Amino acid sequence: MKISFQGAKGAYSDQACRELYPDAQTLPCQSFEDAFEAVIKGEADLAVIPIDNTLAGRVADVHHLLPTSGLHIIGEHFLSINHCLMAPKGATLESLTHVHSHVHALPQCRKFIRNHGLTPVIHADTAGSAAEIADRNDPTQGAIASALAAEIYGLQILERGIQDDESNKTRFIILSPTAQTFDIQDDVITSFVFEVRNIPAALYKTLGGFATNGVNMIKLESYVDDQFNAARFYCEILGHTREEAVCLAMEELGFYAKNIVILGSYPKSPLRDKF
Repeated sequence: MKISFQGAKGAYSDQACRELYPDAQTLPCQSFEDAFEAVIKGEADLAVIPIDNTLAGRVADVHHLLPTSGLHIIGEHFLSINHCLMAPKGATLESLTHVHSHVHALPQCRKFIRNHGLTPVIHADTAGSAAEIADRNDPTQGAIASALAAEIYGLQILERGIQDDESNKTRFIILSPTAQTFDIQDDVITSFVFEVRNIPAALYKTLGGFATNGVNMIKLESYVDDQFNAARFYCEILGHTREEAVCLAMEELGFYAKNIVILGSYPKSPLRDKF
């Protein structure tokens, strides 16, 4: 089995792939579009894609790609982000002058970087910065990335857990070219997107069916279209599309919304309640 992800080998997405599918081969992709395309073209069986981070918020690119990809969400996974400071063998914390990492990882370690007088350097991704530091083999240059990246690129870890906030966690979704089939159970999440019709109180009316049918909505996010109108929404509810209450709620949604795309019904991760 091949699992595509965005980033270089050793990225946190790569770590998530390995935790979910220890025996699979991971396929690094330069962009989210490439990771999606790998599954669409059959170059990968699944994709594991970040969708939310507790500090950085939602991954907007992914939300825009999902509705038109034709892929189905079949699962979710949660990963604690444990940033490590790494450098070439022989380097020390005192020898470092610069630290390289992703634009989100650097501010997440702001206190550590400032306290040690390091100059931050932005890279496209965490694992890519680790790969470059390994190639340069310069004891003044370090990287912030995962412990997996240090192992892959032969770097030594100088400090672990250098993030300012221990609550830094990322939620990933698993994408498949085919929808998942399983017995209806209590712990199921359904994800979908929709657009509201141009009528008064449209959003209020679209959500009414979920309230009257007792369907719990756990996420609702708006998106700006090309004319800067917040007319698109990404939504997650508890329940399967085959359940009667969900069917009734979705039917009522159809009266006031358009372009409804069901992205998938999938089991809730057992890690969700632990995080």
